[in-house]
Amino acid sequence: MMKNDILKRIRKHFLVLLFLFIGVAHVYSQQTERGHTLKELLQIAETNYPLLKSKALDVQAAQKGIAASQSTLIPNLDASYQVNYATYNNIIGMASNQFMIPMTGPVGAANNMNGVFGSATSLLLNWQPITFGQRKSQVEVAKAGLQYAKADADNEIFRHKIKVINAYLDVLTSVELLKVYQNNLQRTQANLRVVQSLVVSGIKPGVDTALFKAEVSKAKIDLLGAQKYQQQASITLSQLLATDSNFVFSDTTFFYRLPQILLASDSSKNPLVSLYSSNTSVSVARKKALAMTSAPTLGVWGTTYARGSGVSNTGAVDVTNGLGFQRFNYGIGLQLSVPILHFLQIRPQIQQQAFLIKSNEEKMNEVELQLRKQDELADTTFSNAFAVVQESPLFLESAEYSFKSLQSRYQSGLANFADLIQAQYGLVKAETDYKLNYMGVWKALLFKASVKGDLNLFINQVN
Repeated sequence: MMKNDILKRIRKHFLVLLFLFIGVAHVYSQQTERGHTLKELLQIAETNYPLLKSKALDVQAAQKGIAASQSTLIPNLDASYQVNYATYNNIIGMASNQFMIPMTGPVGAANNMNGVFGSATSLLLNWQPITFGQRKSQVEVAKAGLQYAKADADNEIFRHKIKVINAYLDVLTSVELLKVYQNNLQRTQANLRVVQSLVVSGIKPGVDTALFKAEVSKAKIDLLGAQKYQQQASITLSQLLATDSNFVFSDTTFFYRLPQILLASDSSKNPLVSLYSSNTSVSVARKKALAMTSAPTLGVWGTTYARGSGVSNTGAVDVTNGLGFQRFNYGIGLQLSVPILHFLQIRPQIQQQAFLIKSNEEKMNEVELQLRKQDELADTTFSNAFAVVQESPLFLESAEYSFKSLQSRYQSGLANFADLIQAQYGLVKAETDYKLNYMGVWKALLFKASVKGDLNLFINQVN
């Protein structure tokens, strides 16, 4: 008796653990199948895709370009030291003038070819605090470059997100079409089993069995084609996401719910407009910077330096004495530089920039014209897709009714093989068109959002 109680308890605990395990597995399975939302996929793409990361780095580089232009206000301060071993004739006045104020000395009393040491050291300051607008114009060029880099990055991110959404919709469509062809294969196999029994009963000729076997083979080929399309769509999406992770997508809301017919007007600009506008701004800034290169510059210089020589002022020679310093000096000065004829050199460059500005303005006009016409085309596409999808349920219902009716008549010996297969083809086409027409409305909405430059027109309706 006690042994039976123990077995019952073990069985009870085992069943409880089994149910808990099944529940946990079910929850985990649901979480896995839930996959990622569209917003999460867009974030993954923006974070992972190499080209988008490259554009973000371009923006950071442009930001550093502004700092580099502003850093020209910092003075140059060069420290140098040199030691020479040369003939007596040269050491009195020998010094390299790089980073130093040129130094000279008296000519020796006699020609002496013996070698002696000489040395020199210098600290040279060169500063241009006033450039009469040149520095400011270069900073403006750098700032315009930053705005262009940001506009380029925003445009690339926007275009890439459009591609991701389109690929996502293609994956969902491929999943639904795969279901259609799986159902078609099951129907065809069921018809084959029925016709085999009808042939045995003598109701249908034996040739119908061969014909249905051919249809089963055709249905399998169609299913393989659908599987190929689904795999290709998944690979395309994974490429745009820059990840090898396997995602599960089973969102069917796109195939029974439609977006709003009336779209709220959107005042935001397409990123492409900002890109071309910022490109024009860069050309304008460069033209101003070129014009400012004819402005004068005011420089400040200062130096302190020392010299050593192996030859004394009396002409006595101490070879190693030149390694030390005997004379110390300093100097300070201002230098105003005016490039009088420089404007003749840069005038063609300024004219070149003027033509580039006009060229960019015309490109902007072309982009605005294209976007305006694409907006009209998007409205027409959306209206047409919405009108088509309204007829899809009736078309599908009629195709289903026709197939079931002819299937029943065929099994009763009142319809032939050709009529049944034609009805089955019509049903597959109706099911396929139904899915594609619903997705066509969403893709038309995506087209509208891409033209307007606002993904929220699409994302908000998906949510």
